[in-house]
Amino acid sequence: MKNERKRREALVYHAKPHPGKIQVVPTKKYSTQRDLSLAYSPGVAEPCLEIHRDKENVYKYTTKGNLVAVISNGTAVLGLGDIGPEASKPVMEGKGLLFKIFADIDVFDIEVDTKDIDAFVETVKNIAPTFGGINLEDIAAPEAFEIERRLKAELDIPVMHDDQHGTAIISAAALLNALELAKKKIDKVRVVISGAGSAALACANLYVSLGVQLKNITMFDSRGVLHKGRTDMSELQQGFAVKKEYSSLGEAMKGADVFLGLSIGNIVTPDHLKGMAKNPIVFAMANPDPEIGYDLACSARKDIIMATGRSDHPNQVNNVLGFPYIFRGALDVRATEINEEMKLAAVKALARLTKEPVPEQVNIAYGETRLNFGRDYIIPKPFDPRLISEVPPAVARAAMESGVAKNPIQDWAKYEDELLERMGNDNKITRLLMNRAKMAPKRVVFAEADHLDVLKAAQIAYDEGIAQPILLGRKDVIEELMKEIDFHADDMAIIDSKSDTENKRRNLYAEAYWKLRRRKGVTLYDAQLLMRQRNYFAAMMVNEGDADAMLSGYSRAYPTVLKPMLELIGRAKGVSKVAATNLMNSSRGPVFISDTSVNIEPTAKELAKIAQMTARTVRMFGMEPVIAMISYANFGSSSNENARKVKEAVAYLHRVQPDLLVDGEMQTDFALNKALLQKKFPFSKLAGKKVNTLIFPNLDSGNSTYKLIKELNKTESVGPILMGMNKPVHILQLGASVEEMVNMTAVAVVDAQEKERMVRAKNV
Repeated sequence: MKNERKRREALVYHAKPHPGKIQVVPTKKYSTQRDLSLAYSPGVAEPCLEIHRDKENVYKYTTKGNLVAVISNGTAVLGLGDIGPEASKPVMEGKGLLFKIFADIDVFDIEVDTKDIDAFVETVKNIAPTFGGINLEDIAAPEAFEIERRLKAELDIPVMHDDQHGTAIISAAALLNALELAKKKIDKVRVVISGAGSAALACANLYVSLGVQLKNITMFDSRGVLHKGRTDMSELQQGFAVKKEYSSLGEAMKGADVFLGLSIGNIVTPDHLKGMAKNPIVFAMANPDPEIGYDLACSARKDIIMATGRSDHPNQVNNVLGFPYIFRGALDVRATEINEEMKLAAVKALARLTKEPVPEQVNIAYGETRLNFGRDYIIPKPFDPRLISEVPPAVARAAMESGVAKNPIQDWAKYEDELLERMGNDNKITRLLMNRAKMAPKRVVFAEADHLDVLKAAQIAYDEGIAQPILLGRKDVIEELMKEIDFHADDMAIIDSKSDTENKRRNLYAEAYWKLRRRKGVTLYDAQLLMRQRNYFAAMMVNEGDADAMLSGYSRAYPTVLKPMLELIGRAKGVSKVAATNLMNSSRGPVFISDTSVNIEPTAKELAKIAQMTARTVRMFGMEPVIAMISYANFGSSSNENARKVKEAVAYLHRVQPDLLVDGEMQTDFALNKALLQKKFPFSKLAGKKVNTLIFPNLDSGNSTYKLIKELNKTESVGPILMGMNKPVHILQLGASVEEMVNMTAVAVVDAQEKERMVRAKNV
């Protein structure tokens, strides 16, 4: 049943609210007749004439320079095989999505209805003037080799078959680092490869380029070892044929230094590994099941250095580490091809990056205390924000040095800034948040689980491993709704705070609450009545350690839910006022906005405290806060008390926390426009900095701004994130969407993880 639900979810995701995953959007103004006359006739004639005079002007006046075609004929789609061009389209759109979110490259997916090599090549050649690069995808071997070879020879734009070269580049980087850890020389190691398809051959060729001796490579396909006596091998496979005819994979692996698996799952045994040389390097990359399971391999050889294609084990060989950034570098210098030098540059950049100190954002995302170069970290993580500024420049330099760059980069510092600016065009921060939550899921009470959307959010959190939901509400309603959405979970706790079955726990909670509030006018009878209310009951579950965090507010006004939280949970030590921040995943990158839900008219000192709490929250997300204190005035231009309040808050922060990067008072456009702030107020601490946190002077402005951004720009909002509470409790906005509730579940889990970490640190 769960598989059927997952199937339906996948179909709905691709079909709703609009079919597909990518779209074309205008990049120029089009609101007036003048705009339209420039966009099309008669104004469009001018760039046409300029391009006619010099074809290179097409890069100046059109999107060609940032447009890649993802092209397939559907003959080798994922593990589905030859399913045809139409059926391959969802995958090609998905590839386009990855290009966009990781490297800000636009994509048209092209599905070609032919298996004929000549027809395919001719089709791609005929449409090539549209594109700055060609990414070939999911084309069966051996045709894929010939198609790529011919297109590279006949076109003057970058062409790469990622299925081959992506895996080769990433695994080669991992190999360089693994060899360094194993203290082995690349020209001495013996390599055994299981699989002889396009990816395996590309890996072998690249390893040879790096220094592996051809005579030291032994390759197997489904019929056995590639040896000189066989007559059923392709021309490319023949290049790796050996004289010795091994009887089995296990025999070939005896004494081998490296095993590379690109075949099928579970064909390698512990005994095979035990026969390998000291410090064996094992890349078992069959998906979804590797050639040997990670845990089984590690138990067989304690000295193993292992990588897989899976995200749930260390050292994931993931193509997304390569293709977006390789094409980014190639496009940015208008390379005429992606040559061996550029691929090797990407390999070495990835290997080098692994040895550098890992940003805290990456440690947080993967639940690590500190990632360091070693056996469990031989390749960067896919969420590493440094990839965009490290790999493309390396590829671009290699293109220039090898003579294939038509537009060499002159100012490398400026280029790096441009690359970092492209980082804003996705929702990486949300993916990081989800990933971190999955590392250590917590028990989260959904206080309104008898509402359909809340239950859907709990279901997603459960299925994705984000949290261990506790469903609070009318049990009969919850069970009926669970049937409706096909939500089956035998280990799911369903609690009705009003039911007789909860009498004992309700009385215990009432007793605890009464002791907490008896000197504030609360009687035991009052406490017993309040414990029948779901928000009081849920809060006490967290207080008493029966849950780690709670979510509420979907069906009730924010202040109504906040009141019991303040009474029962209370503020954290040293906090005088709680506040809320919203994370906005904007096109310029993540921006935190505070206060969005709690303090109506904070004082100057309270504003400063809100800024400090927000700074801690920003750091919880692995970012360094750059804070603008917002006002209608700029740096003393108004003597009105509202502007003075912000000015005083800034002065307080500069005095008590001088290391905090904060300034103001300033208007929002100056805060968000780096060039404008630098030009008009070069003395500001924020001049030349990219602001990622906005503190508004009152609730009116903060709440209105985040909702305006959310609705007008369709910007994803994560929040309100309640700050300053003693325990992890978070209150949703009235009528929050399922997606917003799932995001807030992850926030609640990460908050619980962080508070748990702080308690451990105090006890050490």
